[in-house]
Amino acid sequence: MAARRAAIPTRDESGLESLANGVRIEFIPGESGRALLDGEDITSLIRTPDISMAASDVSAVPAVRRVLVRLQQELGRRDGGVLEGRDIGTKVFPETPYKFFLTARPEVRAERRYRELLDKGQPADFATVLAEATARDEQDSTRADSPLTCDASYTIVDTSDLTIDGVVRRIVDAVRARQE
Repeated sequence: MAARRAAIPTRDESGLESLANGVRIEFIPGESGRALLDGEDITSLIRTPDISMAASDVSAVPAVRRVLVRLQQELGRRDGGVLEGRDIGTKVFPETPYKFFLTARPEVRAERRYRELLDKGQPADFATVLAEATARDEQDSTRADSPLTCDASYTIVDTSDLTIDGVVRRIVDAVRARQE
């Protein structure tokens, strides 16, 4: 979002590094958590397909990754809670005792995202949403710094055929089983 506003190309490493070191990113926890960029609530703006792909590009820049990891660690240590992200359990908080890798078949994930966009009144095409999700997965899993990975420390939960309550039950059951 900040790179777009500053007209910095998503592959301009030096420009992105300078920008990352100069912006203030905050997260306000709660049931409907909010993301702030230099004090402005950008929560709804960062979930557009364009910004999502740009975020994938920008987050592949090592200097930006370092800034983001430091920020995520500060937020997590200060506020605790459940964190989600493509490298939270492998790079940001590798020591956390409970790690879940939520996945779903690509077409299911694309359908969910497609419905989310339509529900927000944003124009969407299923084939485009699927192609963008697949491209982002490929980009995020092959980047050199903090790639999307899942190791043996994770409990994998395939959400393809589960309701939200079903996903929560699987996670709670896994936590309880480890505590026994």
